[in-house]
Amino acid sequence: MIDLTPLRSVLYLPANRASAIAKARTLAADAVILDLEDAVQPDAKAQARAAAVAAALEGGWEGKHLFLRVNGIGTPWHGDDMAAAQIDGFAGIVVPKVDSAAEAASLVAHGGGRPVLAMIETPAAVLNAAAIAAVPGVAALMAGMADLAKALGCGDDAERRPLLFSLSAIVLAARAGGIACFDGVCTEYRNETAFRAEAAQGRMLGFDGKTLIHPSQVAPCNEIFSPSAAAIAHARAQIAAYDDALAAGRGVATLDGQMVEVLHVEQARRLLARANALG
Repeated sequence: MIDLTPLRSVLYLPANRASAIAKARTLAADAVILDLEDAVQPDAKAQARAAAVAAALEGGWEGKHLFLRVNGIGTPWHGDDMAAAQIDGFAGIVVPKVDSAAEAASLVAHGGGRPVLAMIETPAAVLNAAAIAAVPGVAALMAGMADLAKALGCGDDAERRPLLFSLSAIVLAARAGGIACFDGVCTEYRNETAFRAEAAQGRMLGFDGKTLIHPSQVAPCNEIFSPSAAAIAHARAQIAAYDDALAAGRGVATLDGQMVEVLHVEQARRLLARANALG
């Protein structure tokens, strides 16, 4: 199973926008999703699919994961989209509105060995998130908060308070399943302050990274979802303090007046491993 947890920035692009695709090759996004669903009108689906296949085959995505977001189960385009996602060049298949473990298992079975990134966008999906994450071949859960908010009928809130339970449920399910999880998009792409606040909240909740809708969001996203220099230094200090305590015959250490136990050391090592994975 591919490990997608090091990914921070996951940028959506309309698959039929050649100029956007060309620019995306030059961006610092960790992953790019060529979108055949929401960003493409029904009469342009076939053209967009062909453009996505051409972009994957052309290459130039070194250092990035390239995914294809297909149209959902039950739509007229789903079968052809799933076939297209299996060509060389795509690292996985993003599927909207995966509501159950049975749907996830069917997607994996028809995915040609490609990892499935399941979008959690409905009340049923939130309630079934743990079962979806446990399906072998599902590599990540992706929050789709716009559709979920619509289904819930909740009001707009900059702090996303009506959605916090659902966001945390997605993180819990992903961690229980040992897979990655990505926060939903921030539609205020011209408001960096709003984006930073939402991304920081997502990081605090435990998401590995965030899905994006505009190139301007890539740099702040990478910054927020990367361990800071201060966090790296603190992690190293925790490990050193604990090693010194063990050498002195103690099972518990202190650092800056705070206790350092084995669980803190494990967390510190995970942080350093993520920092190393990000280079």
